[in-house]
Amino acid sequence: MFGGEFPPPRDFQEKTLEALREGIRLGHRRQCVMAPTGGGKTYIAMRLVKKTTDNDRRALFAADRITLINQTSETAERYGLWNHGIIQANNPRMDLSRPFQIGSLQTMQSRGWPQDLDLVIVDECHSLMKTWVDYATQDYTSCPRCKSGLIVDPARPEFPRCESARCGWRAPIVVGLSATPFSKGLGKVFTNLVNAATMAELTELRILVPMRLFSCRKPDMSGAATVGGVNGEWTAEAASDREIAIVGDVVTEWTRHAFGLKTIVFGATIVHCEELCKQFRECGVQAAVFTANTTDEERAVLLEEYRRHDSSLRVLISVEALAKGFDVPDVECVCDCRPLRRSLSTAIQMWGRGLRASKETGKTECLLLDFSGNIIRFMADYERIFFEGLDKLDDGEKLDKEVRKDEEESHEPKACPKCGYTPFVKKCMHCGHEVKPVCLVESLPGHMEEVILCGKKKLANDKMDLWTQVATYARQRAKPGGNPAGRAAHLFKDITGDWPPRGCKFETTPFVEPTRNTLDKIRSLSIAFAHRRAS
Repeated sequence: MFGGEFPPPRDFQEKTLEALREGIRLGHRRQCVMAPTGGGKTYIAMRLVKKTTDNDRRALFAADRITLINQTSETAERYGLWNHGIIQANNPRMDLSRPFQIGSLQTMQSRGWPQDLDLVIVDECHSLMKTWVDYATQDYTSCPRCKSGLIVDPARPEFPRCESARCGWRAPIVVGLSATPFSKGLGKVFTNLVNAATMAELTELRILVPMRLFSCRKPDMSGAATVGGVNGEWTAEAASDREIAIVGDVVTEWTRHAFGLKTIVFGATIVHCEELCKQFRECGVQAAVFTANTTDEERAVLLEEYRRHDSSLRVLISVEALAKGFDVPDVECVCDCRPLRRSLSTAIQMWGRGLRASKETGKTECLLLDFSGNIIRFMADYERIFFEGLDKLDDGEKLDKEVRKDEEESHEPKACPKCGYTPFVKKCMHCGHEVKPVCLVESLPGHMEEVILCGKKKLANDKMDLWTQVATYARQRAKPGGNPAGRAAHLFKDITGDWPPRGCKFETTPFVEPTRNTLDKIRSLSIAFAHRRAS
């Protein structure tokens, strides 16, 4: 409990808030925040709400699940935001006069949206529900509050405002929140992506705990039916049929590796979940199913019991209901029994339920018992997201489109050659050991030192590496008629104090995504330039 006030923001949260403000200054009315489990998405949202309501403006936090509505309301009260209403059918706190609303997307879809909002925050925005997408992307032809005409500044066309000074309406700012903004079409809704922090950074800060993997028996998915053709995701029914054959192994391996640990199990279908629950109970383990068939009353009772540190309910089993936004920090084990081959975002959401640290229990790690083969299929991409996050929304969409095929010769994940941690592809998520690729570019003498900022933040392996990063950045953000080569050269000089090394030809420079630290440095240079110009 926080006694009705905000705790101080962590550095990465303050940086996220500033990045959102800078995005608005640059003309982005719709922005997406990517933050892993434990990254404080709700905290960031409530800070934005507080700033909005303090300025006598109205804010709305939208979510699509009853558990998220209740969880957000409780969190808002802990931060002192008592004066809020809840837009939800049959909710006693329904009061549209309050400056802050927490709204159910389903209710607003049937009843309509408030038309006097200044800030809209959409939780789990990767779930592209039509109701909020239509609201966020609507074209305004007149003021929805007083029906007067609009003033549109050509320099900021995304921010139309009412021509009546007495009204004061302006188009609402929309902020989406997601740990996995991978859905197709997100790049058309949001014009800016803000990375709050990576999983690696949060693990280093001990906000998250390391994941320890046990790769258990997995079902044979060869020939399993798919949705939408041979390149589609496996059907839930096909996954369930194959997984049910190894239900006994799930209980046996859990008893061997995680007996007594608070656990979330993800199954392929409700039938599969119910069979898993039956097997756990037959072994004397108190388990329960939490699915779409679970009534609201049953959910409330289950969650209240499961959240107790000393709860006798050790295993909660679900398909989707617990994968997003469900936060019980003392969960120490996740059993993945839901085979996937395309949806990396679903895998990350499932595994993330056990990664949050717990000060109350002193939890130091999370066990992942993989009965699906997912960690082997996804580990290269998961490792990349763990360390780097995303640079743009289209990257996430591509990750959820790619079909990962089972490698017949590889049934076990590789281990880190330094510490033995699994999974491992190129860089260890436990000790940081990294396999360096063989350099295919001729080295230039005098330019092989690491580029380090302020004595601690590494931007690049060397100056050639930095040049490829800023050249890529300039290409990605080039405007028609612009000079990306010149911009890249000036960015390099602003960062290092020198012009790019001889032989650095912009046209032949390879494409290399900028690191997070490089992007942060470029952003700080842009902010400093804007301040100098304003003064």
